[in-house]
Amino acid sequence: VEGSFPLGGAVAAASIVAGANPYLATLLAFVAGMLAGSLTAFLNVRLRILHILSGILASVAMYSINMRIMGRPNTPLLGTDTVFTGLGTHFAGSAYAVPLVLVLLCTAIVLLLNRFLASETGLALRATGANPRMAAAYGIHTGRMTWLGLAMANGLSALGGALFAQTQGSADVNMGGGVVVVGFAAVIGGGVLIRNTTIVRATLSALVGAVLYRIAVALALDVDSIGLTPSDLNMVTAALVALALVAPGVGLAGALRGRKA
Repeated sequence: VEGSFPLGGAVAAASIVAGANPYLATLLAFVAGMLAGSLTAFLNVRLRILHILSGILASVAMYSINMRIMGRPNTPLLGTDTVFTGLGTHFAGSAYAVPLVLVLLCTAIVLLLNRFLASETGLALRATGANPRMAAAYGIHTGRMTWLGLAMANGLSALGGALFAQTQGSADVNMGGGVVVVGFAAVIGGGVLIRNTTIVRATLSALVGAVLYRIAVALALDVDSIGLTPSDLNMVTAALVALALVAPGVGLAGALRGRKA
């Protein structure tokens, strides 16, 4: 995701600057992300490279590809039309127009994901992730499921990068730094608040975790009494992820102590 997130921003920004329709540019970013995920799947499934190493190699390659796409490290979008252009005229308050549209879009994606993961193909994909050996024993083509999962995940990551670039007004080759940590924080932190016992709760917990993580980071960096600055963002991120990792264990230990007492 650290490669596909800026890839989406690069494709969308380069397409918009070249005169493409913003909606088409955003769709192209999603397709580019799926191709990036397919590259990782090819390295892992076909070439038998370790999955973690396959992701690292793809992310490293994406840096050069993003530079090729934009032709420079940064592509500004000031003065160009984006998918958010003119939203203020359609909603009551322009300050809330973009967040409202993004909330509606995230909700639609979560609903579509829930519907897909409940289908036969979605069940096969979940089985491959849970236990690939058992899935293969039941006749599931785990290689295809791995490709599908990586393509979908990186496509959505690139879609996020495209929307992020359009809200920020520029695309940068380094804007994917730390995105994987944000993903960990969203999944783990959301799982602490909403137990992912079902698919609906799992996707909802990831969405809620992502939003709450950003709010927590903003509040932590906005408290002057602590003395934190924007340069402390990575430290705050690491602390929040560590807290999310420790919280379930602490809660379980407390429950066990209470039962014993």
